[in-house]
Amino acid sequence: MDKLSLGTLGQHLQTLRQAQGLSLSQLAAAAGIAKSNLSRLEQGNGNPTLDTIWRLAVQLKVPFGTLVAPIAVPLGEDGVEVRLLDQGKDHPQVDAYWMRCAPHTLRRAEPHTPGARETLTLISGTLEAGPEGDTRTLSAGESLTFAADGPHLYRTGDSWATLLLSVVYHEEQSS
Repeated sequence: MDKLSLGTLGQHLQTLRQAQGLSLSQLAAAAGIAKSNLSRLEQGNGNPTLDTIWRLAVQLKVPFGTLVAPIAVPLGEDGVEVRLLDQGKDHPQVDAYWMRCAPHTLRRAEPHTPGARETLTLISGTLEAGPEGDTRTLSAGESLTFAADGPHLYRTGDSWATLLLSVVYHEEQSS
């Protein structure tokens, strides 16, 4: 991620954290990251992984897209690139992403917020995806919808895979 995007992410992260009245220590502990790493990230430094950004979004109780919305460049690591295409403002909230995975990539994804569902539509290549232990192999033009509030994965074979991914964030039901 370039320096401008890191700075934008850091400022946005700090604003969201402070709006919820959380200290650096509280958010870092809840997300399972070092306080020093969170501090560096808020200052526009460091090199956060996609998993770190997901964990922060979950702990802030905001969709991943809300956290990365100000960033215009694709986020990526280890053969996976993700770009937010659009973020709905209705309820339930829906985020739409473009995602591209390099050949021979295994991406284990962190659980999203409770009740979240993902729908993938493969544009090109082949992709094995879904909840860990219950994956399905997709070919171009095929779609898959699954509960994304548990660990899930994306695995490519010998070619690149490009897909559209939407996440529907269902609000938790109060008891």
